[in-house]
Amino acid sequence: MSLSRRTAALVFLSFAFAYFPSALVRGVVATLAPAFSAELQLSASELGLLAGAYFLGFAAMQLPLGSALDRYGPKRVLLVFLAVAVVGCSAFALAESFLALTVARALIGVGVSACLMAPMTSFRRTFGPTAQMRANSWMLMTGSLGLIASTLPVQWLLPVVGWRGLFWGLAVLFVLVIVLILRAVPPDRLEEEPLPAAVGGYGEVFRHPVFVRYLPMAFFQYGGLVALQSLWIGPWLTRVCGWTPEETAAGLFAINVAMLLAFMAWGFVVPRLYAHGWTAHALIARGMPLPVIVLVLGVVLGPEATVWVWGLFCVTSTFVSLSQPAIGQAFPAALAGRALSAYNLAIFAGVFALQWSMGAVVDGLVAAGWSTVSAFQGAFALLAVCCSLSYVWFLWRREPALAVTAAVTAK
Repeated sequence: MSLSRRTAALVFLSFAFAYFPSALVRGVVATLAPAFSAELQLSASELGLLAGAYFLGFAAMQLPLGSALDRYGPKRVLLVFLAVAVVGCSAFALAESFLALTVARALIGVGVSACLMAPMTSFRRTFGPTAQMRANSWMLMTGSLGLIASTLPVQWLLPVVGWRGLFWGLAVLFVLVIVLILRAVPPDRLEEEPLPAAVGGYGEVFRHPVFVRYLPMAFFQYGGLVALQSLWIGPWLTRVCGWTPEETAAGLFAINVAMLLAFMAWGFVVPRLYAHGWTAHALIARGMPLPVIVLVLGVVLGPEATVWVWGLFCVTSTFVSLSQPAIGQAFPAALAGRALSAYNLAIFAGVFALQWSMGAVVDGLVAAGWSTVSAFQGAFALLAVCCSLSYVWFLWRREPALAVTAAVTAK
């Protein structure tokens, strides 16, 4: 199915409007961490669990989400999930205990779990490969805009509306998104002619050499990027560098602005790189050592590793974002939803595991007598080792992956 340029732009903007608040609610715990810690007396591991509950709910839905996207189409599925996001934000605003907050945050994760996969599935079916890469980069740019909104703007709003009022506002915003999607996005072809359930399956996805090649990188490198960006950079700045909550919010704001500009640049640069023969595989192979080097630098610098280091880490990590459309293009359109959602499952399972485990490592090292600074350095160093090993795996699997990709392209 092809769309006119005007309709394609309207569809992109509608999907982007849905992705914006999902990114905002993803990153807001980093800004609200001091308020939550003070009000609920949370330890580092509890804070990690609260932030990670979003990603647990998000990851738990990826496999059923992928099947639903392929069977019923992106628009219908996205609307159902957005309704769950409204309920989750409302429940979070009403929560009175740590357990209730954690459950509500997991429900929010369930509700927004289609906000990127539904658009990417739609783009896979309606856009060419280069347009898919551009649209993917600009969707992630929109996500960076949401993360920007989760920093200083949230810090400014907090004294006015409180964190409960903030989540009531998010619930209303998701309602507006539902109305816009209903009115602006045309019905997907597969919504009118659902695919039979027997077409394709997750076994085919998980065995595919391209998927296997990227799997560890999705878990550790992509998951590590989101885990740091949406949570652990904030506590590093406050507890390692000694910054105030206001200074930390400003630092996170600057990092997310840098991410927004990086994704915007990818949207412009990717078509030119593809025209000169570059592929996502080649770009990732060249670029992914950079964030590992920066991560090691941050560990070595300790309290001197402030916003400039973590901003550089996040920007250089954007190379890994090219893997998502690469995964989608490695599969036929009828399997695109399942392939992309399975890959997203790997990413957000990594986010949940890393957000929680890094907090547990920090608490464990402090209990063992390490200083807070050294404990954070140890947790971040462990992440650097895991990212390095995932890159080695990616290089080792190079030939089989490229051979299969060529075969799929030929078909």
